[in-house]
Amino acid sequence: MFVELHIIQNFAPSNLNRDDTNNPKDAEFGGVRRARISSQCIKRSIRTAPVFAQTTGVDTAIRTRWIARLIQQDLLAHGVAQEAANRVALAFAEAYSGKIEKPGNTSVLIYLSREEIAYIVDELLAHWDEIAQGDSSKMPDTVVKDMVKATKNRTSAPDIALFGRMLADKPELNLDAACQVAHAISTHRVSMDMDFFTAVDDLQQAAEPGAGMMGHTGFNSATFYRYARIDWRQLVRNLNDDGDLALRTVEGFLHAAVVAIPTGKQNTFAAQNPPSFLLGVVRHDGMCWSLVNAFERPVYPGRDSGLVRPSILALDGYWGDLVRAFGGAFASAAVLNLEHDLELPHLAGFAVPDLKTWVGQLLAPLAQELTQ
Repeated sequence: MFVELHIIQNFAPSNLNRDDTNNPKDAEFGGVRRARISSQCIKRSIRTAPVFAQTTGVDTAIRTRWIARLIQQDLLAHGVAQEAANRVALAFAEAYSGKIEKPGNTSVLIYLSREEIAYIVDELLAHWDEIAQGDSSKMPDTVVKDMVKATKNRTSAPDIALFGRMLADKPELNLDAACQVAHAISTHRVSMDMDFFTAVDDLQQAAEPGAGMMGHTGFNSATFYRYARIDWRQLVRNLNDDGDLALRTVEGFLHAAVVAIPTGKQNTFAAQNPPSFLLGVVRHDGMCWSLVNAFERPVYPGRDSGLVRPSILALDGYWGDLVRAFGGAFASAAVLNLEHDLELPHLAGFAVPDLKTWVGQLLAPLAQELTQ
């Protein structure tokens, strides 16, 4: 069982996701340059969107190199002395991650649910006599091994279950992601624009020439195609077979994917633009389709339209081609289209009136499977 998400989203001039030169990310596709938003940026926007945690009912996991600092705070809250809490927290962080760096952060990001962090603290307190009797700058191997075993191949955090976890020095803590997210790319050719700006010094006198500050920033405007895919059964396994939480996780993901927008330079551009088109598909087979090749030939604006409508039509046409060639083995499909007067020859039969209905239609086959 797989859930697919296809989004057409048009952004006004913006710089949502920057490269190392502070310009919007881009890529070549179909022989032309495209605007791009990285999958990492999209995933962070989704997992940190308030609606995600609100829908799942579980706090978002913590990804940090400062896990020792977090454990130390919790140990202090349980009455452990400052010096002992600091030494034990650092010892655990080193044993758990494989390497600690000054001034006390791990060499890699640690990704743990709040429940897993609470479990670690409880276990440290439960083994406190064993830890205190030895060298508390070193963590007993059995303590770490027991904690690793307790969190192996599962998590209580919906975002970790979706996007996975990887720790090179502790491969037994790795968790295969249940969700694949593609880099969003523009459906059309994009040229880079540059904004030259100046700032006025409020106390500068009229006889004093020049600006208080000058600078420039890159931006573009683009209609993006976004794609994501969830392996439903992998998600359930990752959440320790908690089907109800897995269902809420998919619901939270769908809502967050629709409302979450990257934060890059939003104070400058305010590109708060919701999607224009949503296609969701639930499949029983593993033959999932990214529809990005609908735009391998770049879309161009029509005489009476911009880029959103021809992008939707290109996606609809490519969907029809795939169904004719490979069949349409899916359990459910739903389309939410803001271009309501646009005729879709192949997807019109899946049209729904609002987001609530769209999400509900996609969740129905998953909920049904849980009852079987």
